Amino acid sequence: MSPERDLSRLLAGMRPEANPGRYVFTTLERADPGSLPEGLSPVVTVAEPEGVTLVVRQEEADAACLAYDSVAAWITLRVHSALDAVGLTAAVAGALADAGLSCSVVAGFHHDHLFVEHARAEQALAVLDALSQDPHKPAP
Repeated sequence: MSPERDLSRLLAGMRPEANPGRYVFTTLERADPGSLPEGLSPVVTVAEPEGVTLVVRQEEADAACLAYDSVAAWITLRVHSALDAVGLTAAVAGALADAGLSCSVVAGFHHDHLFVEHARAEQALAVLDALSQDPHKPAP
């Protein structure tokens, strides 16, 4: 199946799905993403000049004594979005922002992944479901 580029089909086919667990953003000072503390299985790794950002399960961060500021839910948009598709990130982030929800978006090769406040995950899913049904209707 080839990746989708058409925004209306991307929105209609999002099929947002919450992944189980609680996730946190943390950082390691060393800039080598290949040398992680034992017990960490990051779902996202970003190497920056200041250090390596990791998104890991909360219990992994706690076991490794890694600091974090907030706890997130991980939502995957099941549509196979093209990396050069225009507008999906803006539409999703805009709908969530209109509902007062912050969101960190990570693009994978096949899907887009959203990290939202864990306590408001159900609300985020409702907003995304509404957006997929009618992209012009205001979020609930």
